[in-house]
Amino acid sequence: MNIKTVADTLDLTIDTIRYYERIGVVPPVQRDKNGYRDYQVGDINRLFVAKVLRNAGLSIESLVEYAALEQVSDNPLAAQKELLQEQLDRLNLKLKEIERTRDLLQYKVDTFDERMDQRNRKDIEVEKLWETYHL
Repeated sequence: MNIKTVADTLDLTIDTIRYYERIGVVPPVQRDKNGYRDYQVGDINRLFVAKVLRNAGLSIESLVEYAALEQVSDNPLAAQKELLQEQLDRLNLKLKEIERTRDLLQYKVDTFDERMDQRNRKDIEVEKLWETYHL
């Protein structure tokens, strides 16, 4: 598959795909007899995973490290799995933060009218949001 088709398929720019190859996020791609990149399923999978991981917040450095483990590690699969597990743990923590933030925002939206009606009353105790929504 040529680079334009891969770019369209994965919704990446051609420049991003070339950049990922140049810096080592993905290994060099096989070339056809005319010197054009000829992407195979494995190449496209690597690009797809890189895109998804970047969208989830992984740094370029982490992606390069992940790819480099294949060349420098005695046990690349174990090292790659460990790196992925670390990133998964970080992402799970971030998801918990996002869920707590969503819950607080939902509460604020759900109670907005009621709170606006009560805002000028002196006998209403102001709630301590930080005790309920530990962000």
